[in-house]
Amino acid sequence: MYSAAFADLVGSITGEIAGKALDASLQDFLNGAFGVDSGVFKSLYDECRTGVTEGWLCQHEQAGIKFGRVIKPGGDTHEFSVDVVDMVEVVGPHHRHPKGEIDLVMPQTDGAEFDGHGAGWVVYGPDSAHKPTVTGGRALVLYLLPGGEIEFSRS
Repeated sequence: MYSAAFADLVGSITGEIAGKALDASLQDFLNGAFGVDSGVFKSLYDECRTGVTEGWLCQHEQAGIKFGRVIKPGGDTHEFSVDVVDMVEVVGPHHRHPKGEIDLVMPQTDGAEFDGHGAGWVVYGPDSAHKPTVTGGRALVLYLLPGGEIEFSRS
């Protein structure tokens, strides 16, 4: 079970972005309002590291990727689901984001990147797709999915 502090932090972020288009301007907004130097980022980073250590985050593992859905979409998260993955030098499974995806990249190793991005927020628009990739070490990635929607490819 996740902590109340974790849920409150996520809810404060999703409350600010609910109803906004998932695009470059949202990415800019998130990095400005909740970027790596903000108290919210630092608190969420600490909560995620604690959650992994305590076992309420990333409790499943497949193909070298630890993962888990922490919160299902609902009112407290403004209909976003909340998932966290723990990846080390790996390419994840190809998937599509029907309504988009918002990622918070939290490098655990200096120089670690997620899809070519260091610490901070990355936004993928509706109908985008990718193979999530971590290079340069280990990273935790928190991702928000509108309505919890994600479609994994079979190949």
